[in-house]
Amino acid sequence: MVRGWSWVLAAGVVAMIIGCSSDKPHEYGRQRPPADQVDRGDVGLQSMDLIAATDRLAADLIASPAVRDNPNQLTIVVDNMEDMTTDRDFHTNYQIFLERLKVNLAKYGHGRVQLIENKGQFHNLRNRELENERDDFQQGPNGGRDVAPAAIQPDFSLYGKAMNMPNLRTNFYMLEFTLTNLRNRTLVWSNDYEVKTER
Repeated sequence: MVRGWSWVLAAGVVAMIIGCSSDKPHEYGRQRPPADQVDRGDVGLQSMDLIAATDRLAADLIASPAVRDNPNQLTIVVDNMEDMTTDRDFHTNYQIFLERLKVNLAKYGHGRVQLIENKGQFHNLRNRELENERDDFQQGPNGGRDVAPAAIQPDFSLYGKAMNMPNLRTNFYMLEFTLTNLRNRTLVWSNDYEVKTER
């Protein structure tokens, strides 16, 4: 009988030690859930949609004939995401989709794609960081204009549109991305990401 009680007591002590031990991996998992999975507690577009869309679209753009069959490296400026959604309940910043797509193109373009800084951002950075000879009386070189003679002119512009079709319980999203030739206005690549979410 004593042997039976000692076994129960030992099992209780072990259970208490396990229960009181630090559970850091589980706590970390709660604080940092996987970004590439749907969180059942959330609604609308989630981080999984961002990762899935931009990974697939970057691979598709790099493998497209516009990039693959072009003998020259494509010079691309990344523009903006236009929010054309009608349901503004979630206040989604759709620009993050285009920014992550840009990062993926930079990582996986392998010399086929050269990203060019947006003109406004380029001039803002240059005027803040480089000495120039502009003046208020337009007397400096180039008539006081802010000119960058070595700047590369992009041949293509990448932009996107976010659209949705809300219903009572669900919301259908279509995120469209387009690559336009700035020289002749042709659309050389277009693709989308479609998903239906709970509201």
